[in-house]
Amino acid sequence: HGFRLPSALDNRPLKYDEFIKSQNQMLFVSATPSDTELEFCKGVVVEQILRPTGLLDPKVDVRSSKGQIDDLIGEIRKRSKKNERVLVTTLTKRMAEDLTDYLSGVNIKVRYLHSEIISVERVKILRDLRIGIFDVLIGINLLREGLDLPEVSLVAVIDADKQGFLRSKSSLLQVAGRAARNVEGNVILYGDKVTDAMDNLIIETKRRRKVQNAYNIKNNIVPKTINKSIDEIMLSTSVAGSATEDEIISKDQNFEDMTLQDRENILLELRKEMINSAENLDFEKAAKLRDEIDSFERSMKVGVK
Repeated sequence: HGFRLPSALDNRPLKYDEFIKSQNQMLFVSATPSDTELEFCKGVVVEQILRPTGLLDPKVDVRSSKGQIDDLIGEIRKRSKKNERVLVTTLTKRMAEDLTDYLSGVNIKVRYLHSEIISVERVKILRDLRIGIFDVLIGINLLREGLDLPEVSLVAVIDADKQGFLRSKSSLLQVAGRAARNVEGNVILYGDKVTDAMDNLIIETKRRRKVQNAYNIKNNIVPKTINKSIDEIMLSTSVAGSATEDEIISKDQNFEDMTLQDRENILLELRKEMINSAENLDFEKAAKLRDEIDSFERSMKVGVK
């Protein structure tokens, strides 16, 4: 109930301070913990930077913004020849669109991932990147995608030296992590100065690489990229509960043969599953279930037997 009594007169979720006071013990889990979380922990932090695959954090390279697009094109072509993928993050929608058009004009297979693309289509775009339909994905905020793309060997950050949320310490660490699934992982920061966030990324990455490399040597581990077949990628990137338009139409036709009570029971189960998916952070499945619920509700309005 959001940490409140449903029957209380002041029926609302607890405020932040109220919630903190009500807790006895807490465990924070984060790839990039905030200062607030670190203060709560009072220095009690357990790092998890060693990977079963032996992969090291990517190398970080800082390059001037002068001639950055030509330099980027050269790096993209190197990766394309090795059947590897590239992520490029920009600060503005206009920059992302212009860069996409420019790269397309020089015969680079590229797509632009923007906020208006629905979740199901987003998954398809990421799948197409992995199986090689195109080689370069450009976006503004690639942090929220939860991207786990072993095929990506390069992450390029345009305007890395600009101030703002998307170029903060935690943001740059997360962006760099997108290249940490490939043994050839590399991050290029394009900028004319080294900001505190960039310096933090460089220092932290070097520290982690040192720890990871020492562990690999001690345990005779050879870093390796997890390579999957196209069939495996297609299966792992399919949207749970997804259905084609024909499948939905077929469901609607069967739906019309049911009684009103049967329909309401199905809708109730779908809503429960949708809420459960959202609570488990499986938002793609939740979105698909939401669409199916809408489709069924429209069918109910057509006629009831």
